[in-house]
Amino acid sequence: MSGLFLIEQALNGLQLGLMLFLLAAGLTLVFGVMDMINLAHGSLYMIGAFLAAWLVGLTGSFLLGVLGAVVLTALFGMLLEASLLRTLYARDHLTQVLATFALILIINDGIKMIFGNDLLLAAPQALSGPVELLPGLQYSAWRLLLIGAGLVVAGVLYLLVQKTRVGALVRAGASNRDMSAAMGVNVARLFTLVFGLGAALCAVAGSLLAPLLAVQVGMGENILILAFVVIVIGGIGSIRGALVGALLVGVVDTLGRTLLQQLLREALPLQWASAAGPALASISVYLLMAVMLVFRPQGLFPVRS
Repeated sequence: MSGLFLIEQALNGLQLGLMLFLLAAGLTLVFGVMDMINLAHGSLYMIGAFLAAWLVGLTGSFLLGVLGAVVLTALFGMLLEASLLRTLYARDHLTQVLATFALILIINDGIKMIFGNDLLLAAPQALSGPVELLPGLQYSAWRLLLIGAGLVVAGVLYLLVQKTRVGALVRAGASNRDMSAAMGVNVARLFTLVFGLGAALCAVAGSLLAPLLAVQVGMGENILILAFVVIVIGGIGSIRGALVGALLVGVVDTLGRTLLQQLLREALPLQWASAAGPALASISVYLLMAVMLVFRPQGLFPVRS
């Protein structure tokens, strides 16, 4: 097991973690500020990917396609919040789960009717090849772009939440929604803004991951599970917790699928290692979440005491 291999897998884990952060940041804000469980959050990720693939084919420009997908997904998210989800705030969490699960099915069928089951989105030609980072280490240029974009978005989001008046209102809403309303905060407008921001982050993740993954109906459900794991680990409503939790999940998931299987092959017979390796790798992230729930159930950086 070489050092270059470890560096490559660490970069893969960092890339996955930053993309998970884009999803989890919006989800944790919606959950923390609105106290709402939105299972349809992954559907916004899917919508962003489909819109990006469609707009890139329409305009011929990857950048314009991604920007258009982010704006349209944010507008769709705000419209969805103002028209449908707003009626669920006063309901219990079970009702929210059932309603947003039904919304997943509706959005999946709607996407299928408009775009079909899948679309193709390729990375720009200039970024489709590898880049030599170190002698003997070549890494995907597109994955490097994902890492850079994720770091930039994380920095901008940190400045927005920590250094602006809008961010102060969001943090106040996450800490105590009723007190924020009593102090004169327009809670309805805040909710719409937060949901639109979360939808935009989903579209960024969906657009950037589309060249690596299949753009297909139902693509948001699997990654939504990992996003929920991230916010449980990081703490509901915490952007810093979402970032740290996403990086932990990304690294643990990547290393679990690569290093763990190799270590088992060195310590166990090949037949046992081949059977146990994939199983342990697939549950490594959930074992991490279970440990966190036992020793720190409020998460690493909880917003609410």
